[in-house]
This record gives sequence, structure tokens and C-alpha cells, in this order.
Amino acid sequence: QVQLVESGGGSVQAGGSLRLSCAVSGNTYSRNRMGWFRQSPGKEREGVAAINSDDYTAYADSVKGRFIISKDNAKSIIYLQMNSLNSANAAMYSCAADPRWYLVLAHFEFMSWGQGARVTVSS
Repeated sequence: QVQLVESGGGSVQAGGSLRLSCAVSGNTYSRNRMGWFRQSPGKEREGVAAINSDDYTAYADSVKGRFIISKDNAKSIIYLQMNSLNSANAAMYSCAADPRWYLVLAHFEFMSWGQGARVTVSS
């Protein structure tokens, strides 16, 4: 069992940056891979970025070059640095954990979820 708590959401102007954090606690085995996902009203949840215990990363094409996923193992925190934000990036962002190692961005491949942090982007 693993617990996930997101923070860092808020409102930002288009072109700005925001960093989300996900504090992780619980079973270390259950978090071999971690991911960030987002969902906007009326849309399906989509994978944004993922990282595994060997620090391999994967990104959705729409965020490559703008978003960076990282982790601080000592603090048990997963970060999502989001740069050059636009209105399409506004959503509820959630972090997720799973005991499997291989990287995927499919939400159904992750077992544990946080409550989410809302990101709004104003033009």
C-alpha cells in the first residue's frame, strides 16, 4: 500500500511555469514506477510523464521538451516541472504509483492514486 499527496497546483499565466510535488509514503515496492496524469472536464485521463526506480522516464508527445519528471528519493517526493504552460495544459493533475518497473503512460496500469492538484492557465 502506498499513499500519495499532491501539492503545488494553482493558477498561472500562459507561458508561465509551475512545479507539482507528490509526497509518497508506504510500501517501497509499490512505487517502482511513478507517473503524472491529468484530466480535464469531459475528457479522458491521460498520461503526462512517468519515471521508474532506475530513473528512466517517459513523456507524452504533447509535453516533451516542456515538462520534466524527477524524484528525490531521500524525501520520497516526485516532481513535475511544467514550463511554457498553455490553456490545453489546464487540468486536474494526479500522481500515481505501481509496483511494476516498465514504463507506461496508461492510467489503468497504475494501482495507487493521489487526490490530485488543480492547474489553471489564464491567457
